[in-house]
Amino acid sequence: MGKITLTQVRKSFGETHVIPGIDLNIEHGEFVVFVGPSGCGKSTLLRLIAGLEDISGGKIEIDGTDATDLPPGKRGLAMVFQSYALYPHMSVKKNIAFPLKMAGMDEAAIEAKVQSAAKILNLANYLERKPGQLSGGQRQRVAIGRAIVREPAAFLFDEPLSNLDAALRVTMRQEISELHQKLATTMIYVTHDQVEAMTMADKIVVLNAGRIEQVGAPLELYNHPQNLFVAGFIGSPKMNLITGAEAQKHGCTTLGVRPEYIEVSADGPWQGTIGLAEHLGSDTFLKVDVPGIGMLTVRGSGEMHLHHGNQIRLGPQAGKIYRFGPDGKAL
Repeated sequence: MGKITLTQVRKSFGETHVIPGIDLNIEHGEFVVFVGPSGCGKSTLLRLIAGLEDISGGKIEIDGTDATDLPPGKRGLAMVFQSYALYPHMSVKKNIAFPLKMAGMDEAAIEAKVQSAAKILNLANYLERKPGQLSGGQRQRVAIGRAIVREPAAFLFDEPLSNLDAALRVTMRQEISELHQKLATTMIYVTHDQVEAMTMADKIVVLNAGRIEQVGAPLELYNHPQNLFVAGFIGSPKMNLITGAEAQKHGCTTLGVRPEYIEVSADGPWQGTIGLAEHLGSDTFLKVDVPGIGMLTVRGSGEMHLHHGNQIRLGPQAGKIYRFGPDGKAL
């Protein structure tokens, strides 16, 4: 099992309140991603769940047991860090087996668990190698294998892919998602990359300044952001946010339109000048300066033959706008 419940969990460093108070339910088997900008408290929250930081108030329950004051080793959780933290003098097999050896498990049981983890992670042919002989992605797999053999109630990932190059990050995202399907174990994953969050999560927790802005499935957050922060953070490229007279015409303080929902048409209500055209093959991204509105990002097909300096007319698709009030909440 791996149900985790946070009740008014707080963390302060002196007079600085990093996490003012969070309530959150994580169900068994969910893949939950904590996402938000740098300094939003996502890694701190993960460390509180792991027991690596003491909470300043509130309660943490794991499978119905109060774990607030339990040391990390008694919580039944396994953490995978950004740095692989492997022993360079040990083989892959010994690195994976290390936590079991420390727990006093017999050699035959250790061997069986290591072989099982190595098979799941495609490391069976690398068990006798040292970490220095492996690629970054393979080293991260070894770190995950060391967590798997412990058979934890939940896996905690703290930005595990940030040290990898872009292509390898895509591959490892897929591998971790497939691992979740195989193990059917709760996973909590911290990242600042909202693309990682959108592609991997069952449930996303958007954090801002230590507070939860919104919790929901990826497409729920994308299609129904509850406030300006979530609207501007979830989505790549970001949602266009328009203020002033144009927003007031729609009865709101801020008008939101995603780049893919702005159409180039001869009778569009907005006229502007293209400042930048990015032709990426499958997509074209335009930066269009519209007087009285500002710079808008437009996403179109790869066949769009428009360039810097072109004058174009634009307009939002019917029914594809978002309206926000003066408090930043969705109307």
